[in-house]
Order: sequence, then structure tokens, then C-alpha cells
Amino acid sequence: MPNINHAVLIGATAEKVYTAITTQEGLSAWWTPDTKATAEINTIAHFPFGSHYFKEMIIAELKPFVLVKWNCIKGADEWIGTNISFKLIPGDKETLLKSYPEILGQIEQQKSDNGTLLIFHHDDWKEYTLMFAECSYTWGQFLKSLKLFCETDKGRPWPHQHLVE
Repeated sequence: MPNINHAVLIGATAEKVYTAITTQEGLSAWWTPDTKATAEINTIAHFPFGSHYFKEMIIAELKPFVLVKWNCIKGADEWIGTNISFKLIPGDKETLLKSYPEILGQIEQQKSDNGTLLIFHHDDWKEYTLMFAECSYTWGQFLKSLKLFCETDKGRPWPHQHLVE
């Protein structure tokens, strides 16, 4: 099965990143406004994209400051049955570089000495399609929005994730 994977170094604590991906306020600030979510296992998070389309995720796993997992139950057909996870690995530049040398370019550009490596997965797609490709690209944009939000308190949620500034 095809899977989307991203690794993003965020210049913020794991606590701040975890709050951004588990709270209604945080998710609304970097992914989509008017999100309805509660950080409790087996609750359903509602993510509207305009007035006629939304996605819903079951909150499947929460390990504070370490891991968040969602299962998609509503949205575009290709999304239903997919699983999303956010793994948080805090550390200083030297420690992260030793364990994850592939993020050297991100470490070199990171202003703060400490940060959180976010390992993102959107797994269990049925096949490679144009929607899969578009979602992989757009997740990259939203993860940049998450990084901006955690580092500057200002994200680029939908529908502004593709703006070039």
C-alpha cells in the first residue's frame, strides 16, 4: 500500500508541537479553521474545508509529547480507512543529527539549538493516484504551516497553505 511520509524539524518543544496537533485551537491555526477536536482517545475530530466538505478522524492513540494517531472515517473516498500519525522526537541539534543524519539540511537552517523532529505518516492508501500525489504535496505545505505556527505563533491553514510569500 502507498504511504505518505515526511520528516520536519520544528524549532519548538515537543509539548508545544503536541498541543498544536491535539487541540482545537492548535489544529485550527495550522490545518483548517473551525476544527472541532478533543484530545481524548476514541473521540471524533471534525475538520471542515469550506462549507461543503469535511474530514473526520477517530483519535486512535495519544501519548503526550510523543505520539498522536488518527483513523480517517469520513472524507474523500480515498481518505477513508487511511491512518495518520505524528511521532515527536525532541532533542538538541547534535543529538538529532547523530540519530537522523538525513535531516542535516534542516538542522543547518534551524535557528534554535533545541527542537522537535516530527515524523509524519499518512498510511494505508489503496493505490497511487493523482489524489495521493496531491495529498502528499499538500501535507508538505500543511506541515510547513505547523512548523510556522509552532515557531512564530502564525500558521498558514486552509485555504492559504499554497500561498507563496
